[in-house]
Amino acid sequence: MSDSNSYSDKNVRDEISELETKSVTAARLFDIRRIIGGLFVVYGVIVTIAGFVATDDEIDKAQGVNINLWTGLGMLVLGLFFLAWLKLRPTAPPTPPLEETSEK
Repeated sequence: MSDSNSYSDKNVRDEISELETKSVTAARLFDIRRIIGGLFVVYGVIVTIAGFVATDDEIDKAQGVNINLWTGLGMLVLGLFFLAWLKLRPTAPPTPPLEETSEK
């Protein structure tokens, strides 16, 4: 009886450990810095390209400033900052809970 009980306790501990590992992986995958950085880089590339192909009339509307080019470059810098931040300071894994020892 105690063998089957300890076997099921071991299975439960293994399953909890596996779920904790999956939780850490999911937390790193959906880190908000990755999402914000990725979106800013993608939109920055699009707006920068729009700045490169801007006509003189579009630049004249913005009082002579190629606003798409400068905004796109700013977005690229911000997106790369978020991605570098994610790379340099990754999400720390949660500390494992302390195991309770019960002596009977």
